[in-house]
Formats: sequence, structure tokens, C-alpha cells
Amino acid sequence: MRKKLRAGRREHVAALDDLTRGLLFRRPPSPVIEMVPEKATIGLYHPVPTEAPTAHYARFFHEAGYPIALPRFPNATSPMEFAVWTDPWDDDDLVVGPFGALQPENALAPVVPDVVFVPLLGFTESGARLGQGGGHYDRWLGDHSGSLCIGLAWDVQKVDMLPLEPHDRLLDAIVTPTRLYGPFERKQA
Repeated sequence: MRKKLRAGRREHVAALDDLTRGLLFRRPPSPVIEMVPEKATIGLYHPVPTEAPTAHYARFFHEAGYPIALPRFPNATSPMEFAVWTDPWDDDDLVVGPFGALQPENALAPVVPDVVFVPLLGFTESGARLGQGGGHYDRWLGDHSGSLCIGLAWDVQKVDMLPLEPHDRLLDAIVTPTRLYGPFERKQA
């Protein structure tokens, strides 16, 4: 299933022209902004080229005074944690992590975001999420159940059904270029 979803996402993004891609995910929808508590730390991700982009969300929240955090892995066997991203207009304050993604340097203290925007491969209309398969977000969300969890996805990533396990946490909402799913009532999958 992951292979098929990756291929569909890759084909969809390849078909988008640069102008269209630049206009998508510019600002969180108003209902999502209303979900974010005052002074919340916002967790985002530094996307791979086929994932829903986060740069505009990072800049939007940063300009509104919210601290921004990105996932970080101190080493390849460490659990995922978050650390503050001080400059969402530039990647100069980021380093390449053990899995090849840009992340805040290890010298920065870890933080726990109040709101986490998560990447995904697939999602359902009811808030189920299929990730890359490493379980990093599943474990982090399991340890931080108080954090609001919002998926960012392309419309093509919506599926009718996903295999879920007891530890899987449903998303609180999902944002696509054309629709907002949720907010959903908080519950385990």
C-alpha cells in the first residue's frame, strides 16, 4: 500500500507546475488557526519534495509570534524529538540529520510542540493516517497525547480505508489544497 501511495503522490506532485505549487498551503485555514492555542509551540516538518509543503505555514506562525519546532534525531537510534527552528526563511540554522533530513542542531534543547503538523502517505476522511513506516510519529504522538495533531496532504492521498493498529492515533484534522477534514473528536484508532 505504501508503495502505491508513494507513487501516486510522486505523480501528482510532478504534474503540478511551479506556479500552482507555490500557491498551495500558503496559510492555514481559519478553522485550523482557531484550533491553535495562544503561545503554542508549532511543530512542523521539513518536507521531502513530494510531501505537502510547510514553509508558508512556518512563516505564517512565526510572524504571528509562535515558536516553530522541527523533528530531530540526535542519532539514528534515538527517538524523534523536536527542537526550535529559529529562522523559517532560511535553512542556515539547520543541519543534515542521520536520515538525511534537515533538522535543528543537537546543541538546542528539545521542546514539546502543542500543535504538530504531520506528513503522511495516506489518510481517510475520518482522520486515520498512514505514515512512512518508521513509526517515529506514532511513538512521539503516543508519548505526547496532549499535542494537537494535524495532517498535511495532497487530495490524491485520500483513501477509503487504512489498516490500523491499537497504538495508531487518529489525526485531529487534515488539511489538503481543496478541503479541511475535521476537526475530529479525539480518540485512539
